[in-house]
Amino acid sequence: MRDLRALRALRARFYAPVASFRDPLFPGITRILPVPPPSTVRGLLAAATGAYTEPFVFGMAAWSEGHGIDTETYHPIAADGGNPAAGGRVRAVKGGTTAKDRPFLAGVHLTVWLPGPDADRFARALRRPRHGLRLGRSQDLLHLTELAHVVLEPAERAVVGHALAPAGGHDVPYAHTHRLADTVSTDRLTTSWSQYLWCDDPAGPAPVRGAHREAPTNNEDTQAVWLLTP
Repeated sequence: MRDLRALRALRARFYAPVASFRDPLFPGITRILPVPPPSTVRGLLAAATGAYTEPFVFGMAAWSEGHGIDTETYHPIAADGGNPAAGGRVRAVKGGTTAKDRPFLAGVHLTVWLPGPDADRFARALRRPRHGLRLGRSQDLLHLTELAHVVLEPAERAVVGHALAPAGGHDVPYAHTHRLADTVSTDRLTTSWSQYLWCDDPAGPAPVRGAHREAPTNNEDTQAVWLLTP
């Protein structure tokens, strides 16, 4: 285990009324993930700074208030050019316009911790983002609800909550393991993946490994934060 030390960090909280994170491990099926992958959060923050990529270290926690299924109309463009799009639509022929059910999450809450010297840069970017803040798809708008400077200290026990933890980060028995994308290359040809632990029901105080927590004001157990590397 790498040595941990106390760090100053920026804590940013976001809210999205609706979001949908398609699971790329199930092609052709509209299965979604219950939590945004780290690559999605990196894309969000790159949109704020205006950079093509942001290979930074950060911690995150996320949860949603509910979920549902919507019906969406798809207009796939034929690879051979046989059914070109006109005004964003294609003809309703075989392989053309079709309706599919699309699951979605409602009331998505995201917290991101950004440690180190780039914290002030991200704070400025989030207050005046270069591009619109979206969580995944172009229509899934995201709202910044809080910016605060905190101290993260090494922890052996903390509130796991809905934090995203690397495999082996804790032993909460009802945590789910998800294989999530860490980064996606700018040409979208290469994706790096890792195994993560996430609790759909918030987990309380528990022993943690390789984690920080927000420095408490008294003896309470505070939120666990695992810093994720690109």
